[in-house]
Amino acid sequence: MIDVKIPSPGESISEVELATWLVSDGDLVHKDQDLAEIESDKATLMLNAPQSGKISIEVEAGTTISVGEVACRIDTSVEVPDEVEEVDDDEVDEVENTEEEEKEKAADTSVSEKVTSKKEPDAGKNKEVKNEKVRSTPLAREKMKAAGLSVDDIVAGLKKLSVSDVDAVIEGVSSIPEVSQNREIDRSEKREKMSQLRRKLSQRLVSVKNETAMLTTFNEVDMSAVMKTRKQYQEQFVDKHGVKLGFMSFFMKASALALKLRPRVNSMLDEEEVVTPQYVDISVAVQTPKGLMVPVIRNVDKLSLADIEKELKKLAEKARSGKISLEEMSGGTFTITNGGVFGSMLSTPLINPPQSAILGMHNIVERPVAVDGKVEVRPVMYIALSYDHRLIDGKDSVGFLMDVKKMLEKPETFLSAGNDPLKAVLEL
Repeated sequence: MIDVKIPSPGESISEVELATWLVSDGDLVHKDQDLAEIESDKATLMLNAPQSGKISIEVEAGTTISVGEVACRIDTSVEVPDEVEEVDDDEVDEVENTEEEEKEKAADTSVSEKVTSKKEPDAGKNKEVKNEKVRSTPLAREKMKAAGLSVDDIVAGLKKLSVSDVDAVIEGVSSIPEVSQNREIDRSEKREKMSQLRRKLSQRLVSVKNETAMLTTFNEVDMSAVMKTRKQYQEQFVDKHGVKLGFMSFFMKASALALKLRPRVNSMLDEEEVVTPQYVDISVAVQTPKGLMVPVIRNVDKLSLADIEKELKKLAEKARSGKISLEEMSGGTFTITNGGVFGSMLSTPLINPPQSAILGMHNIVERPVAVDGKVEVRPVMYIALSYDHRLIDGKDSVGFLMDVKKMLEKPETFLSAGNDPLKAVLEL
């Protein structure tokens, strides 16, 4: 018997929650197979089988357990057969559906031939109508009349009813409110325990509000140049780099260059000292089934847009699948969150401690703007910077947003580290 103990997710973490067992008690498991999901206050990790054998579960799902305690045992004396490649149920269904469709097509062909033979003037006038309760639109009735078809002809030419068709009708009928009948109203409540990740997130959000002098400043960005660039070069970009060119890489690059111009926004407080990193590591908020996670992309100011997109895609996939490590979520100096993917027009994002600032992106909406004395419709995004006013003054916060705005409206300034290219040429 081998004891499978809870591994340490990282320093300062002594307890975790065994969230979900992926196997049942008594199952045969293979070496390195995922056995359970473990939730700490920072990340979700997997518990793997060190050897093949028969598993005996010692701890129930949803239990809080200390690091190093035994979660399950594996009897390695039980022989586990090699994994046999199983046929996916979807593939079986697909084959059966294909055969069924071929039979239906053959039946439909014979029916359509019969219907075609009936398409003669006044052919459907004297027919006995069997499907009297079938509803049809005025346009459909007019078209049937012109073609000399009855409701029975149309019904006969339809495909064979399947279980999904019946279910759709049942759901449709059940969704119609029965006003005239007394219906039983469900007033029960569902309760579920908060995960450690959610509990820790709640504590951090409250502490941010209580322990920082948070203030938010706003601006707007004309996204025409970025959208034109993506549209013009998207295909070439994908062919060369293997990833799509998104909006986030532009915002991350612009933010990184703006942070180098205004290092105060990249700083943080450590008791009575101001710590200003000489590098830019940007945390990106990613929504996952387990809650909000914030993976970090290192040295963004030194990366190209393609490098940012590749790293962003890799970390986002790991976060959503629960495979991301604590190291990949630690040490950011600045955070970007994008509420625009959910339709948010404007928000005041909360700072991610110990950082001192966070940039909020929002949805892009066509709005009338003044351009050279004329009103034009442009795609506009509102952006927000929440910052700790104890450390960052209005000059740096507003100036940071203006720098980001200028770079996004003129992406070519990325080549001159966010400065005006003409000023660089003139050495000003």
